[in-house]
Amino acid sequence: MNHVQIFHKPLIGLRRQYDWIAHLPRLSNNLCAYSCRCRRAPLLNSRFVEPRHTTGQETAVNSPVFPVPLLIVMATAFLVILPFFFLGNPSGHDFEFHVNSWMEVLGQWRQGILYPRWAALAQYGYGEARFIFYPPASWTMGAALGELLPWKAVPGAYVWLALTLSGCSMFLLARRWLDRRDAIFAAALYAANPYYIVIVYWRSAFAELLAGALLPLLLLYALRSEDEGQETVIPLAVIVAAAWLTNIPAAVMVNYSLALLIVILAMLRRSPRFLLYGALAVLLGAALAAFFLIPAAYERRWVNIAEVLSAGVRPQDNFLFVKIDDADHNRFNLLVSLVASAEMIVLAMSAFFSRSWRRQRPRAWWTLFGWALLAALLNFSFTSFLWEHLPELRYLQLPWRWLLCLNVALALFVAMASRRWIVRILICVTMFAVLIFVWHRVQTPWWETAADFGEMLQHQQSGVGYEGTDEYVPTGADPYEIRHDAARVALEDDSAAQIQVQRWDAEAKMFTAQVEQPGQLVLRLFNYPAWRVEVNGQGVAASARDVTGQMLIPVQKGENRVQIRFTGSWDITLGGIISVVTALFLGGFITFRRK
Repeated sequence: MNHVQIFHKPLIGLRRQYDWIAHLPRLSNNLCAYSCRCRRAPLLNSRFVEPRHTTGQETAVNSPVFPVPLLIVMATAFLVILPFFFLGNPSGHDFEFHVNSWMEVLGQWRQGILYPRWAALAQYGYGEARFIFYPPASWTMGAALGELLPWKAVPGAYVWLALTLSGCSMFLLARRWLDRRDAIFAAALYAANPYYIVIVYWRSAFAELLAGALLPLLLLYALRSEDEGQETVIPLAVIVAAAWLTNIPAAVMVNYSLALLIVILAMLRRSPRFLLYGALAVLLGAALAAFFLIPAAYERRWVNIAEVLSAGVRPQDNFLFVKIDDADHNRFNLLVSLVASAEMIVLAMSAFFSRSWRRQRPRAWWTLFGWALLAALLNFSFTSFLWEHLPELRYLQLPWRWLLCLNVALALFVAMASRRWIVRILICVTMFAVLIFVWHRVQTPWWETAADFGEMLQHQQSGVGYEGTDEYVPTGADPYEIRHDAARVALEDDSAAQIQVQRWDAEAKMFTAQVEQPGQLVLRLFNYPAWRVEVNGQGVAASARDVTGQMLIPVQKGENRVQIRFTGSWDITLGGIISVVTALFLGGFITFRRK
């Protein structure tokens, strides 16, 4: 049973008493005929549509995402990326990180590595454990697009696809209350909201952008728990798992948001069972994503993960309008602060003028308003005590990331505040003017050309590598002390040795070393506990060179055949087992319930 537009109260009571009757074809046809008559009746000047229970077939007929809503959302997403065709690709803060990751993942796929864990070309060929700690959804999607399209077209295609997914998820949410035309407007506004524009043109935070498509679905199924109860636990768990596998800061926001939404619903309905539904969804979602979460949680002790909260990317450095001793940081923080302020003003006004919806759907209105209020308040420094004490909240790093959640409420409240298109157009023009102002007066975007993509790809193919990320470097290694032109294998004391490299792939390396006396080989590779080393068929313990953290391998006089493999430890096995068992359990449970 799904929700669509209008259902007469006596029929709701009939369905709740005799739910099994809905499976009888005769009554189902009568319900469909009755709903058609209701849709033709006047709505008493109310544009808000009460949800009702109906068959899945009727929902597909009355509220299809395809073709008109999907086409409009796709067109809106295309307008967002239209400047790409004239100016090139905007190169935001995380642009090179993501594009280099996509290129390397595609290269490892071609080596037969289906799920990469070690970024071999990061840190200029010394490597880092990037793919153990960075969720797989964004780099998998980027690499797949790189297989199909020229690299210069991949960022634009990625952004267009992510925005289209966001718009479609918002349409599904908005259609719960709004008529078709208003739901399409809310979907288009969400797909092109101002913070998305900031992500696309100044930040290039591709994983965070993709995670934005999950937030309308989170609210949709949280609210559906009012009517469907435990039936929403599995969809919510899938959303939580998808968030963990897309972007860790977004996943932290999803978990806190789900907790808030469930608490608000439990208070409004005076029913603690909603708390149980939320807790089950969080636990099952984490279990589904355990194959990623458990290795990331366990192996964080092996890397410099504390660098993720270094100066400049801490919450206290990024509240709205905060300044630090970094002019570039302050300029961008001013930009995002102006955009955030404009969004909050429009949101407050729209919430005020949507009072009629508050009277008709008080629980939904207060739930949405409470979520938006939390997202807005956490952008200001007076909430710093929450950032310091709430578990894992500080790993969001940037408080204005909560604009992802705020924009769900913004799109809905603007659509609900007024049906007059002149008012909606005025709001959109105002927000667009703010973006134009910060573009020209605060900070202009940076741009990449096709030649820049060619240079990045050439550096990977030649083995030169690319700049890495400090927090994924193994403990004890200093990427600022390494030589970028170092040989792949050499004796530590620089004495003569005959080195022949047979294989130097991302997770497997093989070479021979003919030496005249015992010593240690130093590799152009950071030491990491997951590496397993064999010399002449015997396992040996590798060590790390002081300061640089390069791998050192002891060898004896004569010929030494060395094999190095990146292997999984118990945490990877445990995480995989938990994910598979949870998925099988949920699949079996769904099948059993359907039968």
